[in-house]
Amino acid sequence: MEENYIVSARKYRPSTFSSVVGQKALTATLRNAIATNHLAHAYLFCGSRGVGKTSCARIFAKTINCQNPTPQGDPCNECASCRAFNENRSLNIIELDAASNNSVDDIRSLVDQVQIPPTDGRYRVFIVDEVHMLSTQAFNAFLKTLEEPPAYVIFILATTEKHKIIPTILSRCQIYDFNRITIADMIDHLEYVAAQEGFTAERQALNVIARKADGAMRDALSIFDQVAASSRGNITYQSAIDNLNVLDSRYYSRLVEAFVAGNVPDALLIYKEVRDRGFDSLFFLNGLAGYLRDLMVAREPRTLGLLDTDDDERALMARQGAMLPPEFYYAAMSLCNEADMAYRTASSKTFLIELLLIRLCQQSGPSPISDGAGEGRKLRPVSGAAPTITSTPQPAPTPVGSRPAATATAPPQPAPQSAPQPTPAPVGSRPAATANPQPAPARQRRTPLRAGGKHISLSSALDDKPEAIQAEVQAATAPRRTTPFVDEALVSLWEEFAAARPTAHLLVNTMRQSAPRRRTEGECLFDVTVENQAQVDVMNETAPELLAFLRDRLNNDHITLEFHINQGASMPSAWNDRELLAHIVDRHPYAARFIADFKLTL
Repeated sequence: MEENYIVSARKYRPSTFSSVVGQKALTATLRNAIATNHLAHAYLFCGSRGVGKTSCARIFAKTINCQNPTPQGDPCNECASCRAFNENRSLNIIELDAASNNSVDDIRSLVDQVQIPPTDGRYRVFIVDEVHMLSTQAFNAFLKTLEEPPAYVIFILATTEKHKIIPTILSRCQIYDFNRITIADMIDHLEYVAAQEGFTAERQALNVIARKADGAMRDALSIFDQVAASSRGNITYQSAIDNLNVLDSRYYSRLVEAFVAGNVPDALLIYKEVRDRGFDSLFFLNGLAGYLRDLMVAREPRTLGLLDTDDDERALMARQGAMLPPEFYYAAMSLCNEADMAYRTASSKTFLIELLLIRLCQQSGPSPISDGAGEGRKLRPVSGAAPTITSTPQPAPTPVGSRPAATATAPPQPAPQSAPQPTPAPVGSRPAATANPQPAPARQRRTPLRAGGKHISLSSALDDKPEAIQAEVQAATAPRRTTPFVDEALVSLWEEFAAARPTAHLLVNTMRQSAPRRRTEGECLFDVTVENQAQVDVMNETAPELLAFLRDRLNNDHITLEFHINQGASMPSAWNDRELLAHIVDRHPYAARFIADFKLTL
């Protein structure tokens, strides 16, 4: 009589620690615990599907009851206890599926079974699979027994979602996190299974199966059976991609060659082939993004290990990845990400992908994407349009005494209708956190004025000669004030400026905490050290007003502030009003009674 067919996921399920795939460190720990008799009363096995959690729990339970374990720490599979387990008639190993037995009554029944000692062997082992499915009441009913079970009882809980288990359960267990199975380990195991079954299998085809399994050995064996059945035991690369509806990576490889050559027509035709085969455009987009990421990782020897595949595939990807510079991959992945975000709202999905392919070809081809200035490739949003010239452009400031050149596209600015406001010293010409640059000589300074919300240059202001603008011109060209001052005077004004803005909490706390320090004796350059980037940003925003205040009060136009983030030990934090009040109440208890009697509020 012909034997019943057993799927590979069951037939090749691990029965010893040595046969567990991809969990060497974890199985070594469990073996050592058994060898030294350091067994905990509760274990929690966590990890994604198909990585061997329940299999390891069964092997562990069988091994601790085995009468003649091997020197490697595996069960012998020959003693009475092992045979009873292998024939599914062991009374010492009880499995419970918490997905379908998740009520309080189910846990109470489990607790009742805990009171029965083992009939054959040293331990009774309770394996609770998918334990995160238990209800909160069931968890609470399980707590006491889990914490203090009888000496002959060991609990092994398994879950794919550790975050759903309440902390009181986690604190009572030894937690083991299972790794996802690597593609290389899967390929090696699938080769072993193919040899055992008498199949012929191309390693490239097994690579496709392993990638499709997404880190789950059980899924890989199920897919292997499916491909083997369709190809009658001759597992080829073509049969694998046809049966699994996987987009051939050779399409992506041809696209990369089109990107290298800047060949837009070839790229569009390859995309048409993909659509003609029935693949969804979003599926193609995600596959292209992943392929470009893999090429970027493969081109650098130090990151080659991040590529989850076998050595042959890594070498192939490294050769192709070296065809393009890293800057191309950075820009290409950014473009793919933008296209992915725009895909769901795009009215024409095909047009969006074609536009993406055109821009990727331009990244390395003879017509790079540029901002028009001829300074290299710069990314634009996928849905972005080319820059246009508005009817009211803002011309760049021009030096005093020079007339701006006339252009065909920019109409002349109208005469100002109201007196402009004086502009504080410009901020931001220094790199990073510089509040104000060193002033340029007066003959080189370009001072933009504002009138009616539009920028005008001094040259146009002189042409119109309104009295108010002439006053601004005289103020801008007047000699710079250089009255000397002491540091204490600046610090006092610093505190006065902060006190005048009680609602700007971040600014006030920053200024209280970070007093300016003169960099060099005789200079007017002061350093301000803050704790984080948020403080730098708020100080940069306030810098024009703050500098104008300090310069006017100290009669010195050379005062400059530079902000730096503290790289050493953190500075003592300044108290806010509530912290100060709490400190007063703590030091003087009568203050609390005073506040309560008069019903004072902050």
